[in-house]
Amino acid sequence: MKLLILGGTIFVGLHLVEAALARGHEITLFNRGKHNAELFPEVEKLRGDRGGDLASLEGRRWDAVIDTTAYIPRAARATAALLADAVDHYTLISSISVYADRAEVGATENSALETMEDETVEEVTGETYGPLKVLCERAVEETMPGRTLVVRPGLIVGPHDPTDRFTYWPYRVAEDNEVLAPGNPEQPVQVIDVRDLAEWNIRLVEAQQTGIYHATGPERLLPMRELLETCRRVSSSVSEFTWVSEEFLLANNIAPFSDLPLWVPEAMKLFGTVDCSKAIAAGLTYRPLEETIRDTLAWANTRPESHEWKACLTRERERELLALWRER
Repeated sequence: MKLLILGGTIFVGLHLVEAALARGHEITLFNRGKHNAELFPEVEKLRGDRGGDLASLEGRRWDAVIDTTAYIPRAARATAALLADAVDHYTLISSISVYADRAEVGATENSALETMEDETVEEVTGETYGPLKVLCERAVEETMPGRTLVVRPGLIVGPHDPTDRFTYWPYRVAEDNEVLAPGNPEQPVQVIDVRDLAEWNIRLVEAQQTGIYHATGPERLLPMRELLETCRRVSSSVSEFTWVSEEFLLANNIAPFSDLPLWVPEAMKLFGTVDCSKAIAAGLTYRPLEETIRDTLAWANTRPESHEWKACLTRERERELLALWRER
């Protein structure tokens, strides 16, 4: 197949390109050329900007497009309109952040979606990210009805993750000392290895699958305790976990996801319990968690010591919190 990938050089896009090349597809990338421009010298590269410069896409033809960079509905609609006669199939990478009820357990693809009072807003924030993704989905489906695949991933993890929202834990646990562990040890968390997501997505495109699919995992509920214990086992660490309560973390202004990656309050159970049965029935499979942890840690260890972590507690702040926890 001739595949157009919007993005293609950062994390999800990078792994999509690798998966597509491994399956023998001909790839064209469309991006601004500002990140990892040296990657994939064997593929065609078109330069442009989703914000308004789509000229390099005009007059071309591909079998399908995968859109990894849709954040603004206006731009998503414009891109879909330009490509409506240029591709047979459109994949939009969305998010499970589209759902209105963050406390819902077992959310399905039909659960109620976020809304925005002012749909002209284009600033992407923690509050607008989900509703804007909803509007991007709507824009593409309205422009290319019956030809759209919407993939709603949860937390995507693995090598080359620029967010550190998972990488923090394998790296931190491997350090062989006391680790602050957040909240309820049995609270489930969900992650998907970026390589599993990418390979499955390419197979869906090959089949010209349409509709909406969750894409997170694993196939069973994964307690935070088990994830951290697996990190410890994989790294042969002797770290000990000190579990501190949700109430304590919130009282000390610890931000879910960012200060302590993977942790969310009980009121946000959606992010650990999304129903992925539809995707599993459509062929989504998961590599062992141990493999994801091992490969993530190996990649993290190649980064310079000066790497600035995007999501984590500093060691100083962690020690402060542990001391406060013991003194309470």
